[in-house]
Amino acid sequence: MRNSRRLLATICAIILFTTLHALPQDTEILRKDTNTYTKDSIQQNKDSTSKSNYSNDYKFKVKQLVLPATMITIGVIGVYSDWLESKNYQIKDELRENIDKKISIDDFSQYAPIAAVYGLNIAGLKGCHNFEDRTIILATSYLIMSITVESFKRSIKEKRPDRSNNQSFPSGHTATAFMGAEFLWREYKDVSPWIGITGYAVAAGTGFFRMYNNKHWLTDVIAGAGIGILSTKIGYWLYPTIKNKLFKSKHLKNVVALPYYNIKAAGICCVINL
Repeated sequence: MRNSRRLLATICAIILFTTLHALPQDTEILRKDTNTYTKDSIQQNKDSTSKSNYSNDYKFKVKQLVLPATMITIGVIGVYSDWLESKNYQIKDELRENIDKKISIDDFSQYAPIAAVYGLNIAGLKGCHNFEDRTIILATSYLIMSITVESFKRSIKEKRPDRSNNQSFPSGHTATAFMGAEFLWREYKDVSPWIGITGYAVAAGTGFFRMYNNKHWLTDVIAGAGIGILSTKIGYWLYPTIKNKLFKSKHLKNVVALPYYNIKAAGICCVINL
């Protein structure tokens, strides 16, 4: 009973911690009933705030580094700290006691927040950026995330809980999921905060199932989440420069981009019709 309570508390803490990050700094949005978001009010809100919101999205702010940097630091410390290592094993043992069989949903849920951004747009719910611009941001974020994850994996070489290989730290699945969750939040925060909150809940679930399936330690998941969040933030910070330098004289008529990631390689397959 005590182990079950501790397990439940751990799961709730992960979901609560990541969901709170998705809440906007301007709490006035949250006080509005989501049912009041009509098409007219959404459009009016976008027209009146789009310029200031977009410019703020692209500005580097040191305080935005605090959360992801803290999460990454905790993860790195966990590789070398005996105390955090003992907590990793404790959580692993409690999870193993409650596992009946593996559930591979995390292989798909890692991409759900990214798919939601494009899916919602296809359904008629417009985000902050058009197809071309958000694809530039996504490609930049994914490239940064992939390079960072692979660099850590190759340098630290942490053994997985199931001893299958030494590519445990950090969790690439979790990094992808949280990168997508931050991307979803940034694109639809002016429509409804609950869209981003849902994305973060899915990302937290992805991290949990990586531990549930005995593929990652808790510190791997925390670090992966931090890397994912930070990668998307950097993607937005770099967007104006990339847009002006590489796409100023070109307009992408049709772009199809598909991110991929595995132990041996990571990147984005991209087809562009000019």
